[in-house]
Amino acid sequence: MKLYAENILLKDGWATDQTLTIEQGVITAIEAGMIVGAEVAKGAVIPGMVNCHSHAFQRAFAGFSEQGSEGQDSFWTWRKIMYQFLAQLTEVDAKNIAKQLYIEMLKMGYTRVAEFHYLHHDIDGSTYGANTSEGSLSNGKSASLATMAQAIFDAAKESGIGLTLLPVLYQHSGFGEQAPSDGQKRFINSTEQFNQLVSDCFILSEQYSNTNVGIAPHSLRAVDKTSLTSAVAHVRSLDNQAPIHIHISEQQKEVDDCLAHYGKRPVQWLLDNAELDKHWCLIHATHIDEAERKGIIAKQAIAGICPTTEANLGDGIFPTTEFMAENGTIAIGSDSHISVNPIEELRWLEYAQRLTKQQRAILATSEQVSVGQNLWQQAARGGAQSTNSNTGYLAIGKQADLLVLDSDKTKLFANDNQHLLDSVIFASQQNPIADVMVNGQWQIKAQQHVDQVQASDNFATLLARLSAS
Repeated sequence: MKLYAENILLKDGWATDQTLTIEQGVITAIEAGMIVGAEVAKGAVIPGMVNCHSHAFQRAFAGFSEQGSEGQDSFWTWRKIMYQFLAQLTEVDAKNIAKQLYIEMLKMGYTRVAEFHYLHHDIDGSTYGANTSEGSLSNGKSASLATMAQAIFDAAKESGIGLTLLPVLYQHSGFGEQAPSDGQKRFINSTEQFNQLVSDCFILSEQYSNTNVGIAPHSLRAVDKTSLTSAVAHVRSLDNQAPIHIHISEQQKEVDDCLAHYGKRPVQWLLDNAELDKHWCLIHATHIDEAERKGIIAKQAIAGICPTTEANLGDGIFPTTEFMAENGTIAIGSDSHISVNPIEELRWLEYAQRLTKQQRAILATSEQVSVGQNLWQQAARGGAQSTNSNTGYLAIGKQADLLVLDSDKTKLFANDNQHLLDSVIFASQQNPIADVMVNGQWQIKAQQHVDQVQASDNFATLLARLSAS
């Protein structure tokens, strides 16, 4: 197909009057002028955003944990409520939640998601298919170790979003190899079983287009050094560029516990004990010191920042100003999905820095004075790196993951190219994205998805059941 854009954000900046040729999901040519027969984008075209950190099932939990506990609520009390909630979810539920979520992501401009997937087992904690020769599910499929992972693959396929699946290795409830709690029983795998799950997911990925697989050691409190090393070695034997994501230094308590157990801060321990590289994404990294910050940058690892979730959970604020000034790579994620909106994530990424620094327009550079454009481009490219996907910007040879902005909405704000993404991020009161293309296929047209009614009905029915239980 051919797509004409009057205004388009390419790798090196804005261009006008351009036609893209897209073949098998990839941009094969970019030519000046309108080519006869080209579809016309009814607004400015920008690259799609990558969501570097998602726990899909938590979308159904959003809004259930805001009741408060006399000033004593925290990440740790929130987590207990979350465990009670997820104990009810079947594999069909997991798929329905993820499909609704992924449609919401697409509508808001996410074209790929890294799914930090740790809901592995059946409700009672048993492995799917473990008690029979084949096992069976309510949807008629055969049960296997990767049953819940397949639910995520199916949700991505039906929604049309690109997927990087990151099976999570989770073994302990705290530093010192503490036994897992009952609420964690659906997460737990031995190292051998986990490595088999990863292998199974690689095989599954071959059956689904626009997907790949990495791993996610959950955190230093949930995985010991031996298991971490084994899991990394195994995934590297399958793909030496596979993404590796890990929760790190999210809460001050985690830092304190790590210091007590290892005598080192979490990121410093990771730098000293794992071979970090550009395929590692450190999720949150909220509480890091200068040496850790510089160490992440030196290893070319990515900081996966989730501003709305980090605010909702009271985690803290990542030192984004210093990190980006030193050429650190960032990506953004919606994590718990209290918000499913890359615009809001980027807005709060900047606003948190303004509030702490008591300054304005902080996350810009002398080369790119537009905060909005700088943040969108940096996060899209960092997200592509965090998923090892051929995305992140629009250029010949890149996958056609792109967004068309709604000109009826953008015309009401400063909308010349220099200011357009500033208006999108800091001034938009409504979703400014009209159309979304993923891998050369339109998944959203005029803010509509072909499966949105069925997906939302299934999701609403699920919420009603959970609310009544």
